[in-house]
Amino acid sequence: MALYEHLMVEITGGPPARAALAERLAAWSGADRPIGLFTSQLGWAASEAAVLIEDGDGPTRDAAEALAQSPGLTVTQRRVMQPTLRPSSGARLSTGGVWVHRTFEVRTETLRTFVDLSGEGWRDFEHRFDARVFGLFEVIEPRRDPAVTELLLLTRYGSHGIWEDSRDPSTEAMQTFARRAALTQRTRAASSLLAWAAG
Repeated sequence: MALYEHLMVEITGGPPARAALAERLAAWSGADRPIGLFTSQLGWAASEAAVLIEDGDGPTRDAAEALAQSPGLTVTQRRVMQPTLRPSSGARLSTGGVWVHRTFEVRTETLRTFVDLSGEGWRDFEHRFDARVFGLFEVIEPRRDPAVTELLLLTRYGSHGIWEDSRDPSTEAMQTFARRAALTQRTRAASSLLAWAAG
């Protein structure tokens, strides 16, 4: 099973620096393959971005360390993650719309139930709305407290308006997600644009 890295980065230099980063990611070679660059919409500073990397041979830190040496770029957070229900190895990101990065903290003893409820809710959610869950990842590094598990949910919405519509509490999906929310100790979301994706 492939592992993934989610790197939060600070970019100085505006759009030209972001374009240069996309070029570096596109030229990357190695077992750890960058598959997406996300730039800020809501919830992140304008200079923040995220890089998603698929680690074919496990986390090597090569990409994180190489990016950290890039001019005008600072890696501010690194998460090593394993997929739960999604994605499957080799999955690729789709362009267009907005991408929401949402973190959850749950008690480790309820993790399996949380994941099962997520999959249950996705069936109605994806059928009803222009939205698609790319992945629900369990963060395995850093792990500060073994009793608490952090997860990252990465979802594409057709627009911010679709995200708003999908909050309708009367839908089957949101009723299932309300049961999931009861297991959630803390959650936070930010929206982004997919600035570059691996082919």
